[in-house]
Amino acid sequence: MGCSDLEEEPVGILSAEGFFETTTNIQTAVDGSLTHAINEKFWGRKLSIALMLRSDMVSLASNETRRVEMNEFTTLASNGMISEFWPKTYQGIAAANAAIAGAEDVDVDDAIKNPITAQAYFARAFYYFHLVRLFGDVPYIDEPVTDFDAATAITRTPAAEVYQNIISDLEYAKTWLPSTVTSRAIPSKAAASSYLSLVYLTLGEWQNAYDEAQEVIDNAGTYNLALEPNFQNLFNADAIDASLEPIFALDYNNFEADDNAYDQIAPMTGIRGDDRNLGGGWSVAVPTLEVYTTWDAADYRRAVSLDDEASIDGTVVDYTEFDISGHEFAKNNPYIAKYTRFPGPFARANARATSHNYSMMRYAEVLLIAAEAAVELGDNATALNYVNQVRARARMGGETQTGASVPVTYAPSTVPADLSGTVTVDDILEERRLEFAFEGKRWYDIVRRKIGNEVFNASGLEGEKPFFSEDDYLLPLPEDELERNPNLTQNPGY
Repeated sequence: MGCSDLEEEPVGILSAEGFFETTTNIQTAVDGSLTHAINEKFWGRKLSIALMLRSDMVSLASNETRRVEMNEFTTLASNGMISEFWPKTYQGIAAANAAIAGAEDVDVDDAIKNPITAQAYFARAFYYFHLVRLFGDVPYIDEPVTDFDAATAITRTPAAEVYQNIISDLEYAKTWLPSTVTSRAIPSKAAASSYLSLVYLTLGEWQNAYDEAQEVIDNAGTYNLALEPNFQNLFNADAIDASLEPIFALDYNNFEADDNAYDQIAPMTGIRGDDRNLGGGWSVAVPTLEVYTTWDAADYRRAVSLDDEASIDGTVVDYTEFDISGHEFAKNNPYIAKYTRFPGPFARANARATSHNYSMMRYAEVLLIAAEAAVELGDNATALNYVNQVRARARMGGETQTGASVPVTYAPSTVPADLSGTVTVDDILEERRLEFAFEGKRWYDIVRRKIGNEVFNASGLEGEKPFFSEDDYLLPLPEDELERNPNLTQNPGY
């Protein structure tokens, strides 16, 4: 429009000079860091759905290229999901780095300042833990970026070094974070220890994984943790705030903004034409029928996790008639129910912008981490104890509703029965598969245990995935990142 001397300011080069004067300023930066996680580009849709599609429990009812690539293991470096959640993750890291660096300018006692700064260390570890599991070697940035030329010369840091930095951040967080917090969306000492246990489990450091998980279990009373009696409450936006099971959660709290800082998982996994949620779902991420038929019908977790009936355009039907909506992507098999039944009273149309608290870590996972580590350490009695605690909660039943919004009370049952005899790693992985179905954990389990060739063959839940290879355990770095920075290299196979 006539400008002859336009100079663009590189996005992401931030100056915090003069901002950090009080602990409130540190908290503001911490809150900004964690806010990036609830964005549609991170857990609100892009990353969470990518993790579902890459697992062996969710298929695709869509022809969008970026989703097809994720589901079929034909992912390109130009994939539109990766190009969304990669920068959003680094934005969260940048805000955490700003908080950590800015805290040095705040002149108050460590006892006052460090518990707040520790939240930033936790957030940074949280983001890098996702990145290193998804991409392997990644650029590790631990201070604010102020030199654009230096930023475009960054190289990839070996995954082993990234993991050691994650562990260091979590150790700092564990030292300074409080034992209890007013909201499970605020990092706590238990959250730091729980994530340390999962990091060590991922690295195959069984004793460390066990010790960290056991520390949380031993101090469950101090940390105010327990298994939620009714499994459904973990996915009920109206009940989750009162639950003692979440350890660290992403709290959406009915927030919708221009920056897409809101939740779209319910519509992405919901039934087309469903009379619930002002328009029903979009039928994108849908389990195969085998996920449902191979899951014991008496297991209350199946009733909570999957909808096998719905009211569609005023007609109550079972899953064999879900295509009565007439939409090309409607599928005649049960749909994911964890996020569509109780999205909170203020959810928008299609259950967007819910009030869900997504448990990134909950007490049941700590028990199963301890159980898996105990198996590797040869402690069968402890493994049995912890896995059976999780199974006992599943047997308790509880109140939920059908896909047609009819309240249903499931009486206590004998399923799943306690395990007995020798517990195997496969037993624990199967328990994790059912307990955390559709919660974004299954893909990470497949990767860390390298079981892709087992679960993506012809006998797998989704049938054979012919394009899967071991190169697919890592995603490609985004194409545009490599174009901007020639010092970055691509993962094998891409």
